[in-house]
Amino acid sequence: MVRDPLVYLPNRNERPYFQNAPAGKYETEICVIKSDDEDCDRYAAVRLRFNEKRAVRFYEALVGNENLETLEEGDYFGFCVDAGLGCVCDEIIHRIYCDWDEQWRKDNPDDNPYDGYFAALFKENYYLHPEYQRAGGDWLNWQVPGTEYHIPIFQSGFGDGTYPVYWGIDEGGEICQLVIQFIDIELAYGNDEEN
Repeated sequence: MVRDPLVYLPNRNERPYFQNAPAGKYETEICVIKSDDEDCDRYAAVRLRFNEKRAVRFYEALVGNENLETLEEGDYFGFCVDAGLGCVCDEIIHRIYCDWDEQWRKDNPDDNPYDGYFAALFKENYYLHPEYQRAGGDWLNWQVPGTEYHIPIFQSGFGDGTYPVYWGIDEGGEICQLVIQFIDIELAYGNDEEN
């Protein structure tokens, strides 16, 4: 599952993608567009590699309830971001996260999880790993309290919006990667002049 961790992941009705990735522990790789004088570092893409095989084609990751008839050329379904963040987890961790979120909100009825909990962790992560982050922090390898499970949480490109997620498929037709595209680098940073 790829979701906004503060707005959509706490919903128990969120469905995983209908194709399954191999179970296991994987490193999260982030493609960073380095800052210039006008902007901060931006995360253009996030990838999980399930093995070392090369992806030869990519298909959009779908949950199975999308209406393909409404899709026009250049459109995509993607996942929605309303808190400027994305994360990756599986069904089991999703249920554990929902349990944690419900308990946290019950224990902190006058607060929200970002301001009352995550903001301090993001800031601490910035001090430990300042490269490619703003002072408030832009990524976190969060361990769900009381468990061995981690959820990578990261800034989402230009913030709120809808972002596509793709399965990378190897030569044998098997899933070898999951890629989140936050920024189309050529479109966003390419040369606007006609040649």
